[in-house]
Amino acid sequence: MSSRIYLIGEALIGKENEIAHIDLIIGDKEGPVGQAFANGITTLSAGHTPLLAVIRPNLPPKPFTLIVPKVTIKNMDQAAKIFGPAQAAVAKAIADSVEEGVIPNDKIDDWVIVCSVFIHPEAKDYRKIYHYNYGATKLALKRALINYPTLDKIIYDKDRATHAIMGFRVPRLWMQPYLQIALDIPDLEKVKSIINQLPASDRIILEAGTPLIKKYGVKVIRDLREIAKDVFVVADLKTLDVGQVEVDLAYEETADAVVASGLASKDTLDKFIYEAKRLGIYSFVDMMDVEDPIRTLKSLTELPEVVILHRGIDEEKIGKTRWDLIKEIKETFKGKKILMAVAGGIEPGNTQQVLKAGADILIVGRYITQAKDVEKAVREFLTLIGLDIDIFRVHVE
Repeated sequence: MSSRIYLIGEALIGKENEIAHIDLIIGDKEGPVGQAFANGITTLSAGHTPLLAVIRPNLPPKPFTLIVPKVTIKNMDQAAKIFGPAQAAVAKAIADSVEEGVIPNDKIDDWVIVCSVFIHPEAKDYRKIYHYNYGATKLALKRALINYPTLDKIIYDKDRATHAIMGFRVPRLWMQPYLQIALDIPDLEKVKSIINQLPASDRIILEAGTPLIKKYGVKVIRDLREIAKDVFVVADLKTLDVGQVEVDLAYEETADAVVASGLASKDTLDKFIYEAKRLGIYSFVDMMDVEDPIRTLKSLTELPEVVILHRGIDEEKIGKTRWDLIKEIKETFKGKKILMAVAGGIEPGNTQQVLKAGADILIVGRYITQAKDVEKAVREFLTLIGLDIDIFRVHVE
């Protein structure tokens, strides 16, 4: 370890009102952590009075630890939870961590700890308050001392994890292939009926189709969110002009992605992609009727996240596809993150062929939306696509 220690740890353990969330910093008395410790113990704030951790009155652990309540204490009942089970839990976790070798014995007089503790105002079970805060403090300490998490873990888990308290998922496209259901019917009640029949699966993407948006406006995305709050939603605007403005419109209605036409000018597409990246949503570019998709992509300042090879209804009738372009595009932009979506005439009978060609997203409309049994139609595709993503999702740690 370096001569100047400044380490950070965090842990969330438990459930219901007694849930414990610990944030802490640990480091040298003569460094920034020591300064924070001194400032904290001498600068009092109404409702957030800092206190030393003690195993029992007159017996603090070492390293000395300052507890700072996160939630404003408004009465003595709430104060008792901090000055009782929470205080004892943090202190015992520190002492046990020294005994177990997590904190080196030769550092207990050189280091101090500042520990921020969450106690819900409605928490009532003192045993659970102690139990959860003890475990969370030990875990946060261990994580701090091993510099957890590694960058590799952050990158791997960032699109797989679900926040325990937020109440909804923020889906990202991290494990292909996906089934994108094109909701092109300009009838909101019919669309809602279709969504309610869909089986639960992380493989499903919902597309607010162009006819649906033209009839109801981009606000229809929020209507879809009411019944599909955890699903990845694409706004198929087929943008041809004012790319930045249209991205903003979709973003404000909580779309996860927005679609532009590959026929738009380079300037429009560049602004469209830039704005989507700036706001943190996906940019899709639909190559329907684009003579040379690769040339179009090469002309752009930045690549979109998703390229759609879209076969129109008239092309479906003559059996013409552009699936051969999938591997060519991926090879041309090798090393770049780019997903390939295929639309037009996709059905279970040709799904394996499309996947073998390298498609990451299958866009299906009429086969599902006009089916007598919507759930059965969707499951036909999901069976071919493979194992559901949710099995791999990191729920808790």
